[in-house]
Amino acid sequence: MISKEFKEQLKAIVGTDNVDDSNSGRTVYSYDATPKFQALPDIVVAPRNVDEVAAVVRLCNETKIPIVARGSGTNLCGDTCPLQGGVVLLFKHLNQILEIDKENLTITVQPGVITKEICDAVEKIDLFYPPDPSSMKISTIGGNISENSGGLRGLKYGVTGDYVMGLQVVLPNGEIIRTGGKLTKDVAGYDLTSLFVGSEGTLGIITEATLKLIPKPEAKKTILALYQVIEAAGQTVSSIIANKMIPTTLEFLDKSTLNAVEDFAKIGLPTDVEAILLIEQDGPEEIVERDIKRISEICRQQQAIDVQVAASNEEAEKLTTARRAALSALARLKPTTILEDATVPRSEIATMVKAIADIAKKYNVKISTFGHAGDGNLHPTCLTDVRNEEEMERVEDAFAEIFEKALKLGGTITGEHGVGIMKAPYLEWKLGKAGIDVMKGIKQAIDPNNIMNPGKLFAEKTRERMANIQ
Repeated sequence: MISKEFKEQLKAIVGTDNVDDSNSGRTVYSYDATPKFQALPDIVVAPRNVDEVAAVVRLCNETKIPIVARGSGTNLCGDTCPLQGGVVLLFKHLNQILEIDKENLTITVQPGVITKEICDAVEKIDLFYPPDPSSMKISTIGGNISENSGGLRGLKYGVTGDYVMGLQVVLPNGEIIRTGGKLTKDVAGYDLTSLFVGSEGTLGIITEATLKLIPKPEAKKTILALYQVIEAAGQTVSSIIANKMIPTTLEFLDKSTLNAVEDFAKIGLPTDVEAILLIEQDGPEEIVERDIKRISEICRQQQAIDVQVAASNEEAEKLTTARRAALSALARLKPTTILEDATVPRSEIATMVKAIADIAKKYNVKISTFGHAGDGNLHPTCLTDVRNEEEMERVEDAFAEIFEKALKLGGTITGEHGVGIMKAPYLEWKLGKAGIDVMKGIKQAIDPNNIMNPGKLFAEKTRERMANIQ
């Protein structure tokens, strides 16, 4: 519980209108997109500039009050739920595109800018910001950087961290630092930019970011490949890459996901097949034409029963939009939807898809699978009801086995959703105790009072590993 004096100090820093400790205001920011999870902040604060951010952080550090930076709350690992109360920091005032530098191919933005606004702004001048998380219409760039978000275009273009060139960060003691810049090369000391990217708000507050842009691709085409054998769809992914082609997107949807998406979007997707691949290529027109022709041939060689090329950009956009709606479509079917994220080497996609289906059957739970198959990142999604405690235990055991299977195949427990609180009990499975100790050492050095998003990444207890994983 915060004191009246602390509240008045916050008001003096950011203004009365930017401090809210009402029950309704606190409740709004007590949860994010993570299912079955909620934690109330003590107070919500919206600073108007970086100096006010620094002053708020300094005050929290002096009083040892936790602080959680928050964007739109679209994350799925509980990262923006304030586990120990304290201050939730909003960026509704720090939401400006500060500069588009066409000579250096960069854009400099504040953390509250919506991701799609960045994409739209640069595409108007024939530039391109590739990272495209499915939540891009509502997620903020600060949140994307904190989680190192991926997206549909990750196969060809990489994830958010691949485009962060420089940051302005408020440290836990209130000091302001700048890392990186508009430089193609910079090896002066530790790579502090990369340290803060993906740190999930546990090391500092990002208040400005300089992002890399590239020329906008001149052409793109989209394929829909249909399969009656799920493993064949997975094998197609490996075959395309083995043939030295890197599509922009290479997305997988199983039958139950496909049915839900079509019922939701109603764009004429086939619902009588076991799986589809949604494949897009972009670049110079002649290369796109060549690749699309060859990819179509590979799909047919790998047992695709039909391969359809989108007739227009509008049709292609409908397909992509429908894929982005997969979570929303599935969420309509049951009271609780748990979307997870496990990644394996792309050569193991077929094995992993089959393993997920076998695990779902083993634990008698309903799991739909979709995801970025081209980069090995799958999203097994369980439709359940949190009120059914016995079923929820089976769901948790099923996901634990999925994570362990991914690790056995050379993968990881999360490819883009982050660790937060939900994956923290599994992090030692991936990093080992020594790896966890290194992370704890970094955290202690930068944030000795543990005010930055406490309780995230580091679990009180590591989950027991599953037995008899094949």
